[in-house]
Amino acid sequence: MSSLLSFTILGLFTGAAYAIAASGLVLTYTTTRVFNIAHGAFGMVMAFTFWDFSQRQGMPVWLALFLVLGVVAPGTGWFIQRFVTRGLGEGPVSVALVVTVGLFVGCIGMAQQIWPPAARTVPPFFPASGLEVAGTYVTAHQIITIVLSAVVALLLYLLLNRTRIGTAMRASVDNPDLLRLFGGKPTQVASLSWAVGTSLAALAGILLVPIIGLDYYALTLLVINAYAAAMLGGLKSLPLTFAGAMGLGIMQSFAVAYLPAQGALAGIRAVVPALFLFSVIVLMPQAQLRIGQVKGIVSAPLPSTTKALSWGAALMVVAALLATSMSQANLLLVGTAATYAMVMLSLVLLTGYGGHVSLAQLTFAGVGALAYAKLDEPNLYGLLLSALVAGAVGALVALPVLRLTGLYLALSTLAFGVLMDKMIFQADYAFGYNGTLKAERLSLLGVHVDSTGAYVVVMVAFFVLMGLALLLLRRGAIGRLLIAMRDSPQACGTLGLDLRWFRVGLFGASAAMAGLAGALFAGLRGTIGAADFQFFNSLPLLLLAVVFGVTSVTGAALGGVGLMLLPVLQSSNPGAAGAIFAVIGFGAVALGRDPNGLSNLVFSLGRRLDKRFGLRTRLPLLGTRRTPGDDGSVEVPLHRLDPAEAAAVSAPAASKEVPAHVAP
Repeated sequence: MSSLLSFTILGLFTGAAYAIAASGLVLTYTTTRVFNIAHGAFGMVMAFTFWDFSQRQGMPVWLALFLVLGVVAPGTGWFIQRFVTRGLGEGPVSVALVVTVGLFVGCIGMAQQIWPPAARTVPPFFPASGLEVAGTYVTAHQIITIVLSAVVALLLYLLLNRTRIGTAMRASVDNPDLLRLFGGKPTQVASLSWAVGTSLAALAGILLVPIIGLDYYALTLLVINAYAAAMLGGLKSLPLTFAGAMGLGIMQSFAVAYLPAQGALAGIRAVVPALFLFSVIVLMPQAQLRIGQVKGIVSAPLPSTTKALSWGAALMVVAALLATSMSQANLLLVGTAATYAMVMLSLVLLTGYGGHVSLAQLTFAGVGALAYAKLDEPNLYGLLLSALVAGAVGALVALPVLRLTGLYLALSTLAFGVLMDKMIFQADYAFGYNGTLKAERLSLLGVHVDSTGAYVVVMVAFFVLMGLALLLLRRGAIGRLLIAMRDSPQACGTLGLDLRWFRVGLFGASAAMAGLAGALFAGLRGTIGAADFQFFNSLPLLLLAVVFGVTSVTGAALGGVGLMLLPVLQSSNPGAAGAIFAVIGFGAVALGRDPNGLSNLVFSLGRRLDKRFGLRTRLPLLGTRRTPGDDGSVEVPLHRLDPAEAAAVSAPAASKEVPAHVAP
């Protein structure tokens, strides 16, 4: 009985901390429609700040708490809302997710740079105080945490439902223009919501630090527990969020206490929050269409077939030259870049064309690699079968949330990545008892590719073929449907298009592309392990895809090279490892609203060269027209033109470029 009570109290303590974090998450989402993936990262940074003030600089604990919770945290939240997330709630969900994932990675990099790895401790509040309940000792820190969680939940409920500020907060997301007509200030209200939400994330982090320690990743990823609790409340109900957090804390405590530490059930102990999150998402009611205006995204230029084939051939020539001149170690790096580029091509299909975000794309690559090694068929048949296995897994991930929208699809991939990382990849039956699995290199039509240089050329050839296939799909009816679904699912719904099964197929195809890349990577390395496909690595992969351009094959190629160079730069400059992560994260924040990324600079340079040397290039764009501008041309979405201009663009004429969606 004493043991049961002890674990119940421990569960209530952790659940109370989750409830505080989840309440801040619900507050920001309810008032701004931005789901803040970086909520836990803000709490981690503030926990380090609290340690810096109280332990390193020797401030009194009460003063450090006041400065962090009353000055630094709300100031950070205000700044983020005013200059980073402002207006994100009105745009596509994929853009908001990418920007907040950028904040997530950027905060981790910034913390590593400011506070390099070292042993740090934060003592609990009133460590010498506590009381005994039925033979179980309860510390003052645990009591304070449980009481604070109830107080926070009550105050937030009263704020949102019993005050004019709370009414303005809810009105600011429902109809900010109408609120402004009644004298309200939507911008200030949203800033207040983010200030309070960031302070709650800081409070949760500070309360958890004495138990789990000052760890960059443990504190940040604990926000998954807050996601699960917030989802139980439908991202709007604070009482249900509080109940979900408490229940999750008790479930996690009992799992640690009563599930075996070895055997098949051992992995469940580490994934209780992810299982809870996935279960809540699956059981959520049908998502309703949001009513709003059509807001299209200007797509990257679509090259002609001749130009695409020419660039593909040029890339093959470069790969062949590198294969004959580089060392074995450098060739492995080139093959790794080709792997990342192929995985980013899967994000071009899913995110760039379809408007959905996967937070575990590298996990699907791991599924393909594992299937390739287990099948022991190092040929085209085994490669195709591995891709099909990964595609089936991707479809199964999307299938349970068929009724829901992009946010829940992204969170389902988040839960899937954690589950695969903790339960499958780290299990003995996956990568073996020593954590690695052997894989043979591919044979093509009976010819075994032995040399690393030749294998790298084969990998580049697969990248070129996948890129050409994507461009072909983009020109067709499926490509037009993808862009329509990305730009306005509401308009597709009003036209009677049921895109649910199409969405499942899209996830499956994207996962199959990633699985193909993983299988090729397994053959390149010869041995693979769980460390090659860690869940967290999917986040910088997504960010670099966005930084370099997630809407184009060019962006995928550049992003693959960039991600390959990331560990090289970190190993050569250990002191700047955190700064590199911060640059990637905050770079994605800066470019998150423009999915064409840095590849736009390449396209702009091409247009300038065309103008300078008088070259005429035909670049048909889906849903856009080209008009004269300072840099040679400007891509303008058709829905922004007046009817006369739109009719003129749509009319086929020898002297006009015809957009792809109206071309015969």
